[in-house]
Amino acid sequence: MKIKKGDKVKIITGKDKGKSGVVLRALPREDTVIVEGIALYKRHLKGTAGKVGRIIEKSRPVHVSNVMLISKEKIKSALDAP
Repeated sequence: MKIKKGDKVKIITGKDKGKSGVVLRALPREDTVIVEGIALYKRHLKGTAGKVGRIIEKSRPVHVSNVMLISKEKIKSALDAP
């Protein structure tokens, strides 16, 4: 899998088509990546003793065939260093 953590990618198909973001996590066994701010869903957490219930947003994994690599941040930072 060519896409790694920290790379900037663009979504090329689906609900979030045209959006871009940074890869937070790459899952090579499933051929998926988790992109910051893409494929969000809401998770309702029930309150327990001493804690209040709340709603949090999480990112779902996106298959690598649905993303396009824009730039490799790691390579750029390595090339900029003298």
